Amino acid sequence: MSEAVLVAAPDRWERALEALSADPEAQSIFDSAARHSAYDRYLRTSANRERPGRYWKIDLDALAPSSYDHTAATTAHFSGGTARGVVRCDLATATREHRAVFEKAFGKALAHAPGKYAALAQAFVTGGAFVYIPPDVCVDEPIIISYRPSRGSAAFPYTLIVAAEGSSATVIEQHDAADESVFVCGVTEVIARTAATVTHAAIQTLPEDATVFFTRAALTERNARVSWAAADLGAHVCGSTIFTAIEEMGAQAHIAALFFPHAEQHVDFVTTTDHLAGQSQSRTLIKSAATGNGQARYLGNIRIAANMHGCDANLKDDALLLSPHAHIDSVPALEIAANDVKAFHGATVGALDEETVFYMMTRGLDRRTAERMIALGFFEPALDHFPTAALRERLRRLLEQKITAA
Repeated sequence: MSEAVLVAAPDRWERALEALSADPEAQSIFDSAARHSAYDRYLRTSANRERPGRYWKIDLDALAPSSYDHTAATTAHFSGGTARGVVRCDLATATREHRAVFEKAFGKALAHAPGKYAALAQAFVTGGAFVYIPPDVCVDEPIIISYRPSRGSAAFPYTLIVAAEGSSATVIEQHDAADESVFVCGVTEVIARTAATVTHAAIQTLPEDATVFFTRAALTERNARVSWAAADLGAHVCGSTIFTAIEEMGAQAHIAALFFPHAEQHVDFVTTTDHLAGQSQSRTLIKSAATGNGQARYLGNIRIAANMHGCDANLKDDALLLSPHAHIDSVPALEIAANDVKAFHGATVGALDEETVFYMMTRGLDRRTAERMIALGFFEPALDHFPTAALRERLRRLLEQKITAA
């Protein structure tokens, strides 16, 4: 970690922490001692990401939002998803009106997935969204949560979703901004109680000078299911982590993600699924492409603990290079300590298939149109996991813009 982060930034950050310590609303979410402890973890912890080298130029340990406004408010905007007993509110309201549920859930998934930028988000959390689905309630309409940081701000959006026993809901989280020069360090926690089903979709289209870090973590109890669908398409530097801890038998964890760095964008994406109970299932599907000087790394890990027999897990990662200067590293991994399991992973990194391009050109398409159609089709298996037709169509348009601009 660079000396600048440890020496120059903390003076200002310490003042911001003290200001939060004097704010009763901020203290109701996370008290002063807990904030300082989280900030200390941030300083001591490595980002555990790719070090700068031939392709990767960004030192994620050295990034610090010291030039941004740390006191900017983080506001969540809600729409959709109204149903009997469903709670949608900001974190401060949750601590006042739903304290028991909030305290049993806040930080519990992150305890399994400690990370440098998750700690930073906890240290400076001032706002976000709380969603609670009561027992046996099925929310048919997606709950949409939108965050839009203001120019020059450092935003720390924190989304906490608690699905009680037998409940079901879809949550769509959107991150965008009309203004430039933003730093976003966010957390999403999902707690899926027994037999609950939660689908969480996230789309990030922040300005291309933004720096963003997202940590998404879930705990699943017996026979619960959590499905993640994530699209990181904006920002200059984006570091994303998705972590799911399967704690009880019969649970399922599914991950589908796509990212597409172009120009000078950098994306560092990590997924981890921990099978801490037998007779559980996980599926991971990653689709990525890069154009221009876009750089990315994907690290995917499936871990099956000792004696957790009967697990069924797989991971598939495909990367498409659309320019000679683009680069994507794929690092899939399995850590298996049990015998009676099914687990596999696969990864491909390559350019467009010339035979396929030629075939489509023989059907009357020019080369550029053929390449665009193949590249868009490449993402369809991941797009199928996003929960609404409108969201899938929006993603197709965004992907087409990136392909066309290549």
